[in-house]
Amino acid sequence: MSGLHEVPLVSVIVPVLDEAATIEALLDHLASLPGRWEVLIADGGSRDGTPELARSHPLAPQVGRAPRGRARQLNSGAQAARGDVLLFLHADSRLPMGAHGAIAAALRAPACPGGNFALRFEGAGVFTRYLAAYYAVQRSFGVYYGDSTIWVRAGTWRELGGFRDLPIMEDYEFVRRLERRGRTARLPGPATTSGRRWERAGVARTVASWVLIRYLWMLGVPADRLARLYSDIR
Repeated sequence: MSGLHEVPLVSVIVPVLDEAATIEALLDHLASLPGRWEVLIADGGSRDGTPELARSHPLAPQVGRAPRGRARQLNSGAQAARGDVLLFLHADSRLPMGAHGAIAAALRAPACPGGNFALRFEGAGVFTRYLAAYYAVQRSFGVYYGDSTIWVRAGTWRELGGFRDLPIMEDYEFVRRLERRGRTARLPGPATTSGRRWERAGVARTVASWVLIRYLWMLGVPADRLARLYSDIR
């Protein structure tokens, strides 16, 4: 498998900040997955006991303190990882049971630098189905974000220099560079994530905000200004 173990070690990197209400359920989920994993929690300064809950969990993840900010936390976790593959997971997301096998199969193609999973939002309403369909269309054009669980060969991540230190769009910017490295894999999954934070804004406003922010980014609007716009839209 071109420098990988026959059964690759996949490092799951989770950036967290005040996730005491959800961290144990997340670790329970990760502990249930078949495959060869290590789990790293990159805490950005939680004050609600998140690190202590993670350390006391039977899964025994590696828990590290990182500078606050998703890009910084992701990079901190990745730098400490030992895996052949780095997988970046949001605290409110869940992997499919066959995630490890799907990644291992994709990596048998030597030119594949990484990829993501098909995404499903929790819930059974029209809103969540629409978002899943919208994400699928975007992915056909090589556009995807961190909530669809980006994974990458560790060597490729190092060659790309990790995530840029941006307050927003760090996942999209990384994906643009990753896509230029070769044909990425969209694994069927699906991974699941919470759609609750979008339900308050509604379908039209949610999609409009994504499109607006992405195109303003492409036009060169600085990330710190986009971060303020993102907060206003939310």
